[in-house]
Amino acid sequence: MTGSDQLPRTLSEYYSRARSGMSPHNRAYFLAGSGDEQTAAANEAAFLQAQVTPRMLRDLRGGSTEMSLLGQKLAAPLLIAPFAYQRLLHDEGETATARGAEAQSIKMVLSAQSSEPIEKVRANSSGSDWFQLHWMGDRENTQALAQMALAAGYNRLILTVDAPVQGVRDQEIEAQFQLPPDVSAVNLAQFTPPRITRHENARSVIFDHIAETLPTWEDVVWLIESLQAPLLLKGILHPEDAAQAQRIGAAGIIVSNHGGRVLDRAPATLSALPSIIDKVGPDYPVLLDGGIRRGVDILIALALGAKAVLVGRPIACGLAVAGDLGVSHVLRLLRDELEIAMLLSGCATVEDIHREMVHLKL
Repeated sequence: MTGSDQLPRTLSEYYSRARSGMSPHNRAYFLAGSGDEQTAAANEAAFLQAQVTPRMLRDLRGGSTEMSLLGQKLAAPLLIAPFAYQRLLHDEGETATARGAEAQSIKMVLSAQSSEPIEKVRANSSGSDWFQLHWMGDRENTQALAQMALAAGYNRLILTVDAPVQGVRDQEIEAQFQLPPDVSAVNLAQFTPPRITRHENARSVIFDHIAETLPTWEDVVWLIESLQAPLLLKGILHPEDAAQAQRIGAAGIIVSNHGGRVLDRAPATLSALPSIIDKVGPDYPVLLDGGIRRGVDILIALALGAKAVLVGRPIACGLAVAGDLGVSHVLRLLRDELEIAMLLSGCATVEDIHREMVHLKL
């Protein structure tokens, strides 16, 4: 493993070293977006166009990044976003990521498409008890997956709703990306794919063969009522969808466009955030992912109303460069940068971060 004296010194160095060291297949899968990658680029650009106006001469003694979310105490308003097939980046994949998260007391959201067994990952990060669900084609299989996660000790569940089909990912297509034989979604092996009815002279292969397996709001209501755990919806961009999630009893939402990997031309998550907060109010748990590359980006997202953020690609870069040590170091750098941004803008606590601090030039 890479020694600490050989680790990248900055977050941008992690990205450049990971990118140069990845195979073309892995670069296409982990670092690229869909289509022309306009949404992926917009996610980052939105943060770069935000301005933070600091306040001076405030009493900052006793400051901390600690906060509470959904009944849990977090060391920082930061979680590792779920992303699949991490063994492509490191032999121990999600298990290594879990150890890195544990070292920094940061929670990891495990993907349903983890390439490591769910129980093994949980055993390596006792504090990481969040799990990302995919709709498994029908209610029975989706509930079975949720119960598997609950039985393994995951007690905060996230249902991804923005990727009923994979986006058109040109770079993956051009690189002819495919999983090697020794990497798979090991926790989904027991689930039978939903039976798809074939229609003669079908008007649309996609609509006729896939749409019948997709969830609706009624299915989400059923899932919420069937679980003994909070369920958040990930992939919300429209204020009315946010309000609907709030009405049906979702524990919260994640403003997300899947890192720009599904619908290209969807809005940047940061630009979508303010109108969603206006719709659901400041107390409803709204999280955000997409485009966060520096600690100051976390401050900006919190100022615009997010309770916490999820970070994916920087973690993937840390894992690719130095396994669990790289993940831990990236998290430490993000948290250190957040603390510095808080001190420089006059915020001793997360609660001190307010809307009037940030101006968006969108």
